[in-house]
Amino acid sequence: MLLMKQWYVLQIYAGYEEQVKAELERRIKDDDQGGRLGEVLVPTAKMKQMFGAVEEKDQQLFPGYVLIELEMAPELVRFVLNTPRVLRFLGGKNPIALSNKEVDRVLEKIKGGVVLTNDKDDFVVDSEITVEDGPFTGFVGIIEKVDADTKKLIVKVSIFGRMTPVELRFDQVKK
Repeated sequence: MLLMKQWYVLQIYAGYEEQVKAELERRIKDDDQGGRLGEVLVPTAKMKQMFGAVEEKDQQLFPGYVLIELEMAPELVRFVLNTPRVLRFLGGKNPIALSNKEVDRVLEKIKGGVVLTNDKDDFVVDSEITVEDGPFTGFVGIIEKVDADTKKLIVKVSIFGRMTPVELRFDQVKK
């Protein structure tokens, strides 16, 4: 049976994204596993800082997470999980590959197709946010609907592996 490489999300210790990427790339180079392991990405995008002067800098889209391309096989899962500071694959014992649409969206942001700003009133449908307040603090979601009048958003977050719509106020989220 021929397996295809797909993208998966690794949860890691926050703040160690670049170190984990470097370590995974080194280990992949040393033991290529027959080409069954692909790229490792730390998704970042340009963010405009609007404090006086306009300044652009790279900001991580998903702190505490790294994307990896691989063929899903038990020996490769063990190989990746034995990397220092890697906690788990999203999806637990049965990691779920990202859809092509999700991968395209992340790659578009990395290439600069979408520029993030930190203007609270500039929420865009299909953009990602992080919940900073309330019962979903720490969750990353995708904006499904923006209601500027009531300053509320409908955001889809993954709860127990299912995308669930949640209503949040503008001040509860961060881009």
